Amino acid sequence: MLELIQITNDPAFARRCDALPGFRLFVDLERIGKAERQAGRNTFISAHQVDDVSKIKRVLRQSPLMVRVNPLHDGTPGEVEAALQQGADRLMLPMFTRASEVGEFARLVGGRAPVTLLLETAGALACLDEWIATPGLDEVYVGLNDLHLSMGHRFMFEPLAQGWVDRVATAARRQHLRFGFGGIARLDEGLLPGRDVLAEHLRLGSGAVILSRTFHRGNDGESFEAQVQKLRQAEAELAQRTPTEIAHDARRIASVIERVACGMGPAA
Repeated sequence: MLELIQITNDPAFARRCDALPGFRLFVDLERIGKAERQAGRNTFISAHQVDDVSKIKRVLRQSPLMVRVNPLHDGTPGEVEAALQQGADRLMLPMFTRASEVGEFARLVGGRAPVTLLLETAGALACLDEWIATPGLDEVYVGLNDLHLSMGHRFMFEPLAQGWVDRVATAARRQHLRFGFGGIARLDEGLLPGRDVLAEHLRLGSGAVILSRTFHRGNDGESFEAQVQKLRQAEAELAQRTPTEIAHDARRIASVIERVACGMGPAA
């Protein structure tokens, strides 16, 4: 079962997620450089505060809580200590570009919580083999939104179609690390429908995916819980595919991604 990651600082909504199996809650403290990188794009920029960590942690009974801090900077030691004191079960480091940053972050955490690296820069991808075996690292999560921008791609899922996500999944598997990537929309929505994204998660052995805001927009009469149930049903169905069917789906999905990217004009 895929772990479904939900970004929220709303305790009432976090409690609803926690009542469902296989959830991870996510408080997002990242600010540095994010607005500039994602200017003009319909992306989530968090207004979460460090006090939200303890507010969410208090309502959880079975789901772990992950906290994303800022990219490594002079204030990182204080951010790590504050997140852990507030109850974070896992810490995520975004926007790293060098193996030395990974080593420094792992040193600051000091084994007090599992570390998730958010791979979202071309630099981090280029030096993958240098940091993948860092002690203290527990999970590699590929952030497709910033990664595709860093690589000069047109469409968020191009790194998936071009085999870069496969490479990360293979490297993580060799080190016995958890792995996940991207975000997922409702099953039949998105330029790449959620069902196809889910199929690729199963093909690659992914263990986690972030739910997009479409899952809880609440203006169409379908509850969040109903949408999650549909996702779980599709997950069970896709898990029954034969190797031939999986390979056929992967080729078809790559073709869809390339077609969408071509329709977006020339690459950066």
